[in-house]
Order: sequence, then structure tokens, then C-alpha cells
Amino acid sequence: MDETKLLQTLTKVVSALNATGITFAVAGGCAVYARGGPPSDHDVDIFLKEEEAEAALGALEAAGMVRVVPPEDWLVKVYDGEVLVDLVFRPNYQPVTDELFERATWMRVGPTAALVISATDLMVDKLLVLDAHRCDFVPLLRIARDLREQVDWQTVELSAGESPYARAFLALLGDLHISDGTGSGHTSPPAAEESA
Repeated sequence: MDETKLLQTLTKVVSALNATGITFAVAGGCAVYARGGPPSDHDVDIFLKEEEAEAALGALEAAGMVRVVPPEDWLVKVYDGEVLVDLVFRPNYQPVTDELFERATWMRVGPTAALVISATDLMVDKLLVLDAHRCDFVPLLRIARDLREQVDWQTVELSAGESPYARAFLALLGDLHISDGTGSGHTSPPAAEESA
């Protein structure tokens, strides 16, 4: 997928949703790109609340996009030509919250600007997708390197640590000195917390 086409679609999505007053944040590969990581070549991911999904679909259809019915129950989808747009309201089966939007940052993403989820939330989301069928660390390693100073690694470990795949990846990052305290807010937990 051409990066230019993705950014053009993202710009259309942002314009259409801004006109509705719906609160949303850019996630996925476009968020990685906005935060200085490798360019996305897959699709456009938007996080929003479930109760806003139908209104968002209507706005994107009015902008010329085509609704499709996915088998999953945690997102809805539209196509802008050949570019897929995922409107995700339960990433990794956790609801999108006001707190997620509060942690997001208003940033430029190619020719547009929008709220972009925090690097910490982005890393948690990407780690929780890992499973026996999706366990390719190579693209994640590049993202972690590029975004490492923006990530609170302690929060990532607390949020994604139940996944054995996430733990394995975080151990690799530690061995490579990528997550060794360079992230914002990363500190060792007090001894009292460990015994609580």
C-alpha cells in the first residue's frame, strides 16, 4: 500500500469526523508514523468510543467511503477506494476511554493533524495483539527503537505483562537496552509496591 494513499485517506477521515464533533484518536501504523516511527503501509486505524461508531460510519459514508460488515465485534470498517479504515472501539477487548484520549497528543500526521494515541498506549496495543499466530518481533523492534524515549516502559509492562508474548518481547528490549529507563516516566517500582 502506498503511504501517500494512506495519508490521503487519513486526511479525509479526520476532516469528516472533525465535522461531527466525535472524539477520536489516530492509532496503529499512522500513529507510529506521526511519532517518528516507520511509515505505515497497511491501513488507517482510528480509536473511538463504541457509542460513536455508528455516527462515525455515517460521516465516512457521506464522505464517499463504503461500509463493510466485519466478523469481529470490536470494530467497524469502511473502505476509501482500496484503503481500509478500521474504527476500533474495543482494542484488545478493552473499551476506548476518556483517559486514553487525555493521554493522546495533538500532532501532525502527514498533511493533517489530529489526536494521536500516546506511544505507551500504542506499544501496549501492539504487544497485546501478539499470539501464537502473530509473533513477528521484527517490525515491533523497529517501532520500539524509534519510539523508546516516548514510552513509559513500566506502564507497558504492567499493562501487557500478562501476555507471555509481550513478556518475551519486553525481555528482549531489556537485553538490548532499549527499555532500560530511557522512556519518559520509567522508574523502578518501590519495594513496598512489590510486597503489596
